[in-house]
Amino acid sequence: MNKTKKFIIFITIALVSCVSAKAGFGIGPLVGLNLNELHYSGTLADYLDSSNRCGFTGGVTAEYMLPAFGLGADISLLYSHMESKIEVPTPAGAIGEEKVVRNFFLIPLHLKYKISLPVVGSYLAPYVYTGPSVAFKFGNQDGYKNTKTTQWGWDLGIGLEFINHIQLGAGYTFGINNVAKWTGVAEAVTDDIKVKNNYWTISLAYLF
Repeated sequence: MNKTKKFIIFITIALVSCVSAKAGFGIGPLVGLNLNELHYSGTLADYLDSSNRCGFTGGVTAEYMLPAFGLGADISLLYSHMESKIEVPTPAGAIGEEKVVRNFFLIPLHLKYKISLPVVGSYLAPYVYTGPSVAFKFGNQDGYKNTKTTQWGWDLGIGLEFINHIQLGAGYTFGINNVAKWTGVAEAVTDDIKVKNNYWTISLAYLF
């Protein structure tokens, strides 16, 4: 009899754990827009300028939230297309423009906190998130500037979740590593300039 009770308790705990895990897990498609600007610093930064250009991203995202705590994490596997417009001085003294196009395989990993609201909590839940992201560039050349294949960033953002499935988020990524290989300006080397890949992202996801 004791063995039977223990077995029933074990099965009950296992089932509750599985249901809880499933209830806290979601996966689904994500699409979004990004607004990218290359940030320059260093001895040659005064000779270069970059303006925001719009790109897009899309892929799949997954999240797991701890039941009753509002704390969890998400990870995404995304394709990201980014563009920047670079202004550089020409030998004649004029200002030339060049469009920089880059395509990435992007993996962000975030710690997320959802805020439980009274009454409307099952319909609307604000959330905040932060965490690292790594982007792997496709191809070797990206327009006028050549940047490194692996680019690290740190994400910080906010969002709203509707009816426990739809997530609308907005965030900013701070570039961490210097992504410049060479600048093409006066045959400068990487030490002459630092380039950080910073961008805004607006995303829409549906989690099943």
